[in-house]
Amino acid sequence: MSDQSRMAQMTRETAPTSQQAVKFLTAATLGAACLFLSGLTLTGTVVALIIATPALVLCSPVLVPAAIVIFLVICGFFFSGGCGLAAIMALTWMYNYMTGKHPPGADQLDYARGQIARKAQDMKDRAKEYGQYVQQKAQEATQTQPS
Repeated sequence: MSDQSRMAQMTRETAPTSQQAVKFLTAATLGAACLFLSGLTLTGTVVALIIATPALVLCSPVLVPAAIVIFLVICGFFFSGGCGLAAIMALTWMYNYMTGKHPPGADQLDYARGQIARKAQDMKDRAKEYGQYVQQKAQEATQTQPS
């Protein structure tokens, strides 16, 4: 085989299929349309802002405090809704855990509970040993004291 026939064969093997070409052309067309529309939207927004600026400057003593109040009210509603949703999710998780449905994270909770129980038992044993040690030292001290 000559070099030209090998190159032609490699070109045919790596050339995109017609289906791939159609996909590429469709994606390029849609991408160009979206890019054009986003540029048009940006231009319209800038023009509208330029036109509305004098009215915003004149009304700003009223609009700025009103916008701040509306923003704070909306944030409050979102925060209270988020806290309520978190409470409902926590209660649902606890219900599923108590009924034995094994919700996500139950393994870590069981492991942590076991670690805390082992540590508490260890501390209890140490306290008992220390109490016995102190009692023994007190008895030794009372026996060795001259009367």
